[in-house]
Amino acid sequence: MEIRIRNLKKQFGDKVAVNIENYDIHSGDMLGLVGNNGAGKSTLFRLIMDLIKANEGSVTMVGTYNNEPVERNVAEAEDWKQWTGAFIDEGFLIDYLTPDEYFTFIAKISGISPEQLEEHLDKYEHFMNGELRGQKKLIRNLSAGNKQKVGIIAAMIQQPQILILDEPFNFLDPSSQHAIKRILQEYHEQTGATILISSHNLNHTTDICPRIALLENGVIIRDIQNVENSAEQELEEYFQVND
Repeated sequence: MEIRIRNLKKQFGDKVAVNIENYDIHSGDMLGLVGNNGAGKSTLFRLIMDLIKANEGSVTMVGTYNNEPVERNVAEAEDWKQWTGAFIDEGFLIDYLTPDEYFTFIAKISGISPEQLEEHLDKYEHFMNGELRGQKKLIRNLSAGNKQKVGIIAAMIQQPQILILDEPFNFLDPSSQHAIKRILQEYHEQTGATILISSHNLNHTTDICPRIALLENGVIIRDIQNVENSAEQELEEYFQVND
């Protein structure tokens, strides 16, 4: 599934948060979105998900769903949510449920059978580390890292053709960071999904994303092809990591 961004602009008062004239995220891309705080990464994701309205321009998803060609302006349709999964922040969670209850709820509204849900969750048993399933603890009482895991796993329940994760490595311990990189790479290889990831961690981003978009003041200033971590040095120089 392809994402086409055209003349997209979002302002908060006098501040221009996103200003992207023409940018295509190709079907099957695994795109890493990087930039300093305030660069517009989360705002762009929210515009793609139609969680906030643009002042100008459009985001269109184009591809095939259920063997039928589709082209949807996200601000004018709803059915694109069937092929899109996302975890942006804790606001996506229902914190008065346990993880098991939340997974069951997401599966039910996505038309996923209990058997399919079990098969899905079994894939992430190691990632969950025995701390999420079969527990009585509500999501609101989980650690920040375990909330992050719940959100990521839930976003992938319906095997979306477009997967959007904002700072997925946040709050995770090193073992879990390694695990989620492997999970995302395997999911990408198996499904050919279009995956968008934002992260402050350049190493994690360049490890798994063959394409990197660098944002500054809401504008994509560089579109980098990352072959065997070739983008790492360019990004380190930009952010003056070694200074």
